[in-house]
Amino acid sequence: MKNIALVVLATVLLSNCKSNSDKINSRNENLTNHVNPFIGTGGHGHTYPGATVPFGMLQPSPDNGISSWDWCSGYHYSDSIVAGFSHLHLSGTGIGDLADILFMPINKKVDLTTKVTSRDSLPYKSGYSHTNETAKPGYYQVFLNDPKINVELTSSERTAFHKYTYKKNDKQAVVIDLGFAINWDKATASGITIENETTISGYRFSTGWAKNQKVFFVAQFSKPISSYELTADGKLIKTNATKGERTAAQLFFDEKSTNELGVKVALSSVSVANAKDNLDQGNFNFEKVKSAAATAWNTALSTIEVETPVDSLKTIFYTAMYHAQVAPVTYSDKNGQFRREDDQIITAKNYTAYSTLSLWDTFRAENPLLTLLAPNRVSDMVNSMLAYYETKKVLPVWTLYANETNTMTGYHSIPVILNAYKNGIKGFDAEKAFEAMKNTMMQNERGLDLYQKFGFIPYNLLDESVTITLEYAYDDWCVAQMAKALGKNEDYQFFLNRSKAYQHLFDSKTGFMRGKSADGKSWNEPFDPKHSNHREHTDYTEGNAWQHSWFVPHNVDDFISLHGSNEVFAKRLEQLFTESSEITGNNVSADISGLIGQYAHGNEPSHHIAYMFNHANQPWRTQYWVRHILDTQYNTTPNGLSGNEDCGQMSAWYIFSSMGLYPMNPASGEYEIGSPIFEKTTIKLQGGKTFVIEAENVSDKNFYIQSATLNEVAFNQTAISHQQLLQGGVLHFVMGSKPNKNWGLTNKTSK
Repeated sequence: MKNIALVVLATVLLSNCKSNSDKINSRNENLTNHVNPFIGTGGHGHTYPGATVPFGMLQPSPDNGISSWDWCSGYHYSDSIVAGFSHLHLSGTGIGDLADILFMPINKKVDLTTKVTSRDSLPYKSGYSHTNETAKPGYYQVFLNDPKINVELTSSERTAFHKYTYKKNDKQAVVIDLGFAINWDKATASGITIENETTISGYRFSTGWAKNQKVFFVAQFSKPISSYELTADGKLIKTNATKGERTAAQLFFDEKSTNELGVKVALSSVSVANAKDNLDQGNFNFEKVKSAAATAWNTALSTIEVETPVDSLKTIFYTAMYHAQVAPVTYSDKNGQFRREDDQIITAKNYTAYSTLSLWDTFRAENPLLTLLAPNRVSDMVNSMLAYYETKKVLPVWTLYANETNTMTGYHSIPVILNAYKNGIKGFDAEKAFEAMKNTMMQNERGLDLYQKFGFIPYNLLDESVTITLEYAYDDWCVAQMAKALGKNEDYQFFLNRSKAYQHLFDSKTGFMRGKSADGKSWNEPFDPKHSNHREHTDYTEGNAWQHSWFVPHNVDDFISLHGSNEVFAKRLEQLFTESSEITGNNVSADISGLIGQYAHGNEPSHHIAYMFNHANQPWRTQYWVRHILDTQYNTTPNGLSGNEDCGQMSAWYIFSSMGLYPMNPASGEYEIGSPIFEKTTIKLQGGKTFVIEAENVSDKNFYIQSATLNEVAFNQTAISHQQLLQGGVLHFVMGSKPNKNWGLTNKTSK
């Protein structure tokens, strides 16, 4: 018996050791192995596969050379031709720009004076195969079939690194084409200077989505330039510098010393001198930079750790975590300088300036998510918006490289600022922020004059009137909440009253938000809730009445009362998901994608809707539809996103929803409860705390919440606050295959 007991004891000890070892391995897991940057590069995802670091200034990535909607990022997985590797890219937007400063290694002399009319006439393009292509966080590799050159890219915060491996004894050359342009972009002026035997510099000014974009660059090579040719607007230039609208260079290197060539590239919006200051010093240790980028990504990804036996779910989740942290991008230089919207150069003091603020998309979940993932960066993003306010005296709409694009509706800097303040983000002037918020909503541009005059925007006076009215009403609510927090009661009452503008547009007979004329009585007729007309002569932005009639996140309970009852509201909401997916009209918006009935997950206005059942005393319907969206709208293929990634928003929806939370009202500081997909989620908080979400018995069939506890105390509500999360603790759900229609019915008060 004694021997048997020893054997049992030894077995238990070994088992415990193995268990502890597994836990240690789990904690030290390299989460970058779960990321697939090719997800979203197919379909309408519009992501790029190239190398960048979290919120990095540069995004060196391949460009296919096609100007088309699905090539907004420069790359689409369906393609097999590469034009080169430029240094600025947009992640998942619906408009194409950037692709600045194109480099392309080549093994022959080419004629850069040839007029290029399409990709077919590019003399340096090459075919490639996905079988010889790799993408990982902070690293990209592709083998160019035509010149037989292997290209590797990585990046630090402000410097891109290229590594070209040529075939032995082949000619070694690099083309730099500053006239290269795709999509909306067009070079207006550019220049290249051969500074010395290893360094070139230059600039590229362009117009496009960003009407006045200025990029300065410097590039250093790991071995001397043996000869070169410069061109400007189709003519050879005999000096060491060239300038024109479209300039290009071909540089040649000695192929006898080594078959590898390293390149370092840094950019600046300010000057060549600043680009040189941004350039990483030291040698061309590509592997060291690649390793540092991977480490930076592993740290950024590990803020949230999920446990599941389903590998594909980990891939989707951590790829979403990756995509949620590539934008906004670092914009100010190492010395703090950056180019402002009025073309002036200013210095960011005690903060980093950010660009690529896709606010119509990201205010919904991406920006709230960053208060968890990267709280130390959020105040810098707010300060970047306030710096813009200093220039224009309004907050930004959609800023891109020192340009206000005015793309999309509303002023959604406002909810981003309020959410940061409510979530406890410090480091910006709250009084100055309120001034910016208030003044923005009191000016008369972009339909605000009509909004203030009528209390809503009449359809016969401005297109997209319903969407704009609903979004201004929400922005007003956000200004009111900021005023309340700062003790400004008069402002609070004024903006709170204006935030009820949605009431003017609700048609109780149809249950839809509809265009109303300036007389305040007559609706826009004829009315078809499935009709879409993209961005012209329409009451709805990139959608129809089915998709845009639900945007009252700030007062869902009053919105429900307009419908008459919880039952009527929930029935109409359910119909959204079960109605036929037919979209009518001759100019249907391509953004209407990811359809479940008339719900369009591929476009952001739908993202909060499934969580509204919580307010109608039917949280089990939220649980059902959220899980259905999680299961059907995301996968691990290049087509793994059902619509534009939009600078992290599509991914942020997945991150929140898969954990079982979602900021339905993104500025409220509260999260609605949905249906967690992971057995365990651990959110690492500042100060060493953790917030853990457990889902006991969860599976593809067990997605209904049966019961819940928060820190072992019964939890029977469908919302939890950000402040509760910050305190740390454990939110434990018991899941089952059938809805518990009694759970979560005790907290129906207005938010």
